[in-house]
Amino acid sequence: MSTPSKVLLLALALCAPAALAQVKIALPDDSPVTLVSADWGGTTTSERGGALVVDLHSVMSLRNSSPRRVRGLTLLVASQEVTPGGRASVTKVSLDVAPGENFPVKIDLLLLRPLQKGAGPLVEVTLDGVLFDDLSFYGPNRFASRRALTAWEMEAQRDRLWFRQVLEKEGPDGLRKECVASLARQAETQRLDVQLARGQRVTAQPARKLELAFLRLPDSPVEAVSGAATAAIGMASVGHVDIRNHSDRAVRSVEIGWMLRDTRGREYSAGSMPLRADLAPGASAQVKQDGVLKFTEAAGVPVTIDSLTAFVSQVEFGDGGLWVPARAALQDAVMRKAMAPSGEEQRLTSIYRKRGLQALVEELKRF
Repeated sequence: MSTPSKVLLLALALCAPAALAQVKIALPDDSPVTLVSADWGGTTTSERGGALVVDLHSVMSLRNSSPRRVRGLTLLVASQEVTPGGRASVTKVSLDVAPGENFPVKIDLLLLRPLQKGAGPLVEVTLDGVLFDDLSFYGPNRFASRRALTAWEMEAQRDRLWFRQVLEKEGPDGLRKECVASLARQAETQRLDVQLARGQRVTAQPARKLELAFLRLPDSPVEAVSGAATAAIGMASVGHVDIRNHSDRAVRSVEIGWMLRDTRGREYSAGSMPLRADLAPGASAQVKQDGVLKFTEAAGVPVTIDSLTAFVSQVEFGDGGLWVPARAALQDAVMRKAMAPSGEEQRLTSIYRKRGLQALVEELKRF
């Protein structure tokens, strides 16, 4: 891939009238998406301690300049590569952009950079990856956007197919019932805010050792079989998870999903974390999580952990292929508690809730 050279420098009016800075949008010469326009008028800056806070707001219009339909995209937005809080990403999924069509990308981010003056741009926007409808990928993939975009699209294809099959087999009434049931599950799902604090250990007291429990999805090529963690109020450090590759393909990485039970007996879907795992066919290995998982409820209250259950929620193979759970596995009552509905299922049921059944039927026909 060639060095980025399609660069657009845009003047930003900042909170101080005399202050002027630049946003640099750098897309490669052979980029499958091109910039049509960008409005940065809502962006402001302010000083906080020894840092400059960039409150970035923009709506960019991009064009699909490739011969294939675009399904997903990730942009990297950086004010400073090495400063904590100095870079972030913006991802768009569940797209269906035909060749030659334009599509919007909204950016709302807070970034930090040192106060020292420099000759470079205030913010630089670059492309990390574009996913197409045939699951082919373009981009440097510096932040593993290929894996993430592909997994989201595979889940989206799975769930769109599921809703279409319900419509074909049970008609509009069956689709309506499925949407109502899905919305009810989404309302009942207990979710937590999960953050990973890398390089930290559980030092709060009282801390205790936990033997992890495990779930296995029937079609999973990799199984989590044992492991241990140290837990305190609102946090857990995973000492290790032992995994086994049941497939005949080499495995590059796995994503471990978590279900948490608190001391009041409530169960939560507690997110997932990708882990590097070089596994030959039939081999076993031990993977470790670097840092502490912090669990809080919506109001910011730390959760008192009673037990943790782990399961393999995604597998990346050595050849770049991916496994995600089949829809049938997600019909299990326990797995419905452990895994939140996909973004695509939430999007489709939101169309039903806001615009009605016929709008959903038309949306399913688009793909």
